[in-house]
This record gives sequence, C-alpha cells and structure tokens, in this order.
Amino acid sequence: MVMEHMPEGPPALAAVPGDETAAARALRAQLLATEHWSLLATRSLSWNESFSRAGMFLTLLSGATVALALVAQATAFGDAFSIFALLLLPVVLYVGVATYVRLTEINNEDLVWVRGMNRLRRAYLELDPDLARHFVTGTTEDAEGFMQTYGAPMKGSAFLHGLVTTPTTIGVVNAAVAAVLLSILATKVGGTMGSVAVVGVLTFVAACVIEAWFGYRTVAMVEYGRAARDRAARAPEEGG
Repeated sequence: MVMEHMPEGPPALAAVPGDETAAARALRAQLLATEHWSLLATRSLSWNESFSRAGMFLTLLSGATVALALVAQATAFGDAFSIFALLLLPVVLYVGVATYVRLTEINNEDLVWVRGMNRLRRAYLELDPDLARHFVTGTTEDAEGFMQTYGAPMKGSAFLHGLVTTPTTIGVVNAAVAAVLLSILATKVGGTMGSVAVVGVLTFVAACVIEAWFGYRTVAMVEYGRAARDRAARAPEEGG
C-alpha cells in the first residue's frame, strides 16, 4: 500500500535526513515489524519441534519400559530378559542422545532469534525513545538483555535454571538409560551386586558430565561464531 502512493520508491536509508519524514519513519517501522513477526513465527516452529522431539522420545521410553516389564514377567528376569534389554535399550539411548543434541541446537537457534528481536526492539527505540517504558523484554544483545527477554533476571541462579530446561531433563533420562544398560551388561559378565551398583552410578555421573560438557561447548561455539561475524561485519568499516 505504501508503494502505491510512492511511485518513485522509498528513499534509501542512507539518504534519509536526520529529520525523517513521517512516511519514511512509518516505512521503517513497518519493515521492522514484519521482520519481528517473522522471528516470532520461527521461534514458535522451533519450540514446537522441541516439544515434539521430547515427547517422541519419552513415548518411546515408556513403550520400552512396558515391553521390558512384560518380558521380565514372562522370563523371570532370566537370560532372555537380559538379551532383550541389551537389544532394546541401545535403540532407546540412541534416540535419547539424538533428541538431546537436537534440543541443544534448538536452544542455540533460539538465542539467535532472541538476539534479532532484541536488536529490532532497539531499532524501535531509535525511532521513538518514549517507547522504552512500555517494553518488558530486552533491547540489548548482551546476557542481561537475553535473560530479560526470557523472563529470567540475571539475579537468579543460571545454574538452577539450567537444571530445569528441557535438554537437561532429557539428558538426565539418557544418563539413567545408559546406567541401566551398562548395569545389565555388568551382570552378564559376572559382576557382583556391589560392583554392578558402582558401574551404574559411575555411568550415570559420566553421562551427565559428558552431556553437560557438550551443551556448554555448543553454546560457547555459538557465542564465538557471533563474535566472529561481528568482527567480519566491522572489518569493511574499519578498513574504510
């Protein structure tokens, strides 16, 4: 509709004077709002995939648990049960690990979308600084701005918040599945009850540590990539 009333096209942003006309400011606001809604839609799709992947894994785990219980009743926890468990649990663990990795990727993608929306809100404030009192979400691209958009103030514990996220929940379940799998394997090689318990505990702890390290490393890689892109974007300006 704006283009129909402006046959010559909108003015280039670099050519817009300091006292922008109302039409130019309205056009910029419309473009910013369109991008904002695009990021919102993308975030919604990402979160839908996150819940779908987590639900699919937990459904598979529930079915596997029921199957193991039925086989245990039929075989009195004999060799057939162990063989069945050793065949079934690796598949469940694979799906769980794949789910954890994908959920971590989705969280990293969400950081990108939040960063973009914070940048857009800052652009709104450049158009009209009086809007600042109406924003309850972040307008900066630092950690504080991210946490404000997520509704988790920096005064809270980031460690405790990390323990209740969806990837962490799936990661703990994966660690439990891995512990059960190796415990069953330990019983098949003649381990005592005490040694099997130790194997299960060590496996659980090791799996949690590995997944926590992977999650931290991927987030660090996202931050490094963002910093590298920012440096590349500033390079032409600094060279000029």
